[in-house]
Amino acid sequence: MSTTPSNHDDNHNNRRLYNPYQDLNLPAQTLYKLPTSPEYLFQEESIAQRRSWGENLTYYTGIGYLGGAVIGAGKGLNEGVKAFENADTMKIKVNRLLNSTGKFGGKYGNHAGIIGLMYAGMESAMVAIRDTDDVINSVVAGLGTGAVYKAAAGPRSAAVAGAIGGIAVGLAVTGKQVLKRYVPI
Repeated sequence: MSTTPSNHDDNHNNRRLYNPYQDLNLPAQTLYKLPTSPEYLFQEESIAQRRSWGENLTYYTGIGYLGGAVIGAGKGLNEGVKAFENADTMKIKVNRLLNSTGKFGGKYGNHAGIIGLMYAGMESAMVAIRDTDDVINSVVAGLGTGAVYKAAAGPRSAAVAGAIGGIAVGLAVTGKQVLKRYVPI
């Protein structure tokens, strides 16, 4: 291979690079200054200071599934360690852990995801019915979610689960308000 420049290299050095912004008479830096505030497709979206029903559905279902899967994996890890036997090899122990974390993680994740899905639907329905977004919507959605989730177990179980759901959501909303007021960000 020769070290002398070829004719192709000479032509390349004489070329200038193409600038797509040369005829705009604008500095290229101003073209890419993106806004820091959210942009909305419709004016109505900018007025409402909350997530849409679709965003709520995705958020609560995802958070529910993720939280349930983590808790279930922790329980599965505990169960897997309890199932160890003295004669188990390391490979068998790892297999037991993976099987139990997968079993409990998926099970708990699905249950919590369904609860999040029902809660998001009920909360969005309450906002649409009442045409206001306040604590009452959240608490009623928690009551309804607990009751519907345990409805197959009988009316007493549904009532207890509804009360637990309403109380849990009420405490969560109250805690959020306390954090907003007293904890600086």
